[in-house]
Amino acid sequence: MPKVPRLTAAEAERMLLKAGFVWLRSKGSHRIYAKGGRRVVVPFHSGAVLHPKVIKQILEAIEEA
Repeated sequence: MPKVPRLTAAEAERMLLKAGFVWLRSKGSHRIYAKGGRRVVVPFHSGAVLHPKVIKQILEAIEEA
C-alpha cells in the first residue's frame, strides 16, 4: 500500500476546491466542505501537517466525487 502524502490544511483545501467541493461553514478551527451528499471536515491549524487518517478521508472523498 502506498504511503499517504503529507499535506497541510491549505493544500488539502486547494485540492477539495479544485475537485468541486464548496465551503459550507466553519466551527472553531474546522472547515466543512461538501459536494453532493459527501461532506468533509478539515481541521485548519496553520502550518501543521494533517494526520494521515484525515488525509486518507479527504483523498477518498475526492475520488468518489
